[in-house]
Amino acid sequence: MDTLSLPPQGLVGAAIYHSPSEEEGISQKVHKYGGDRYKDAGVDIDAGNAFIEAIKPLAEATKRPGVASNLGGFGALFDLKEAGYQDPMLVAATDGVGTKVLVAEAAGHHDAIGVDLVAMCVNDLVVQGAEPLFFLDYLATGKLDVEAGRDLVAGIAEGCRQAGCALIGGETAEMPGLYKPGQYDLAGFAVGAVERGRVLTGETAKPGDAVLGLTSSGLHANGFSLVRRVVEDLRLDYAAPAPFDAERDLGRALLDPTRIYVQPCLAAAATGGVRGFAHITGGGLVENIPRALLDGLTAVLDADAWPLPPVFGWLRGTGIEAHEMARTFNCGIGMVVIAAADQADEVEDALGDAGALALRIGAVEVAEGENAGIAIDNLDSAWKP
Repeated sequence: MDTLSLPPQGLVGAAIYHSPSEEEGISQKVHKYGGDRYKDAGVDIDAGNAFIEAIKPLAEATKRPGVASNLGGFGALFDLKEAGYQDPMLVAATDGVGTKVLVAEAAGHHDAIGVDLVAMCVNDLVVQGAEPLFFLDYLATGKLDVEAGRDLVAGIAEGCRQAGCALIGGETAEMPGLYKPGQYDLAGFAVGAVERGRVLTGETAKPGDAVLGLTSSGLHANGFSLVRRVVEDLRLDYAAPAPFDAERDLGRALLDPTRIYVQPCLAAAATGGVRGFAHITGGGLVENIPRALLDGLTAVLDADAWPLPPVFGWLRGTGIEAHEMARTFNCGIGMVVIAAADQADEVEDALGDAGALALRIGAVEVAEGENAGIAIDNLDSAWKP
């Protein structure tokens, strides 16, 4: 995925033309500027090349109609016409996985976080009704660990497979001094398309519309600064059994990857009954659902309408207030669907047929005063510590 280009063999250092009498001086210059000095400074080109070779098959496995170039160029090409679009609007999204990477580093598990990276981007695309087409990643590290890096990209490839998009390129940057050995950060970039007349904006939502919640797989990739603080305050070990799941160690349990909702949401949108989607990311239920509604409308949810998954029950039990839970985490609902009242059953069936568990968790109402945007009934009683 890295577009690294190497100079021709024999041209490491400066290209110097010389006569035989200058040979000794040239040898000294090549020794000074070539050899392993870059590696000594912390950048291993050979490791980078090995990494590229290791991940090529992973990226190749995600190819889809529209991909018009191979890895290794300076840029990647995609043919929208070949992908089947007539008059498309392009939709782009970029995101990372926040401090969840610190949990992955501490726990030594790197295979799932790549799925998170893809999910955080493609779930944002599908909110607009867009089909994700291709994905690029950026991996920055202090010292490249080929095996851990391959695990990361294997997760990215798996996320792309689930979303139906192609992994067509990326960048791997080894930056000693900026990151310590073993540290890394990730960023993802996704581009999707939707035919011009099918863009979803949430502007058509009306009072009486049903609010459907698609269940999450856990924390997804938000709120980990707070989660890590809880772990530190309780002096928990990531290698010890999780307080909320005795069958797994804490690190692995916290790293459950973000659920990818692309296929269910596209299937629901195809019914024509979807008014809007809301991806529940940073800001939780409280901050994200209003983004799918016009001013003057509110989503009234019933916290009794869905079970609070064990990881959130554990966090609630550590003393986090119910309202802060709802404003920080997804609390078991990773995507919200606003469905027209007379088509809610059809939308719900489409979501279920595509593999999502959809629950009716509320309805759209006319906003009144401080309830504008969202209100959650039975919050304290349903989420008792």
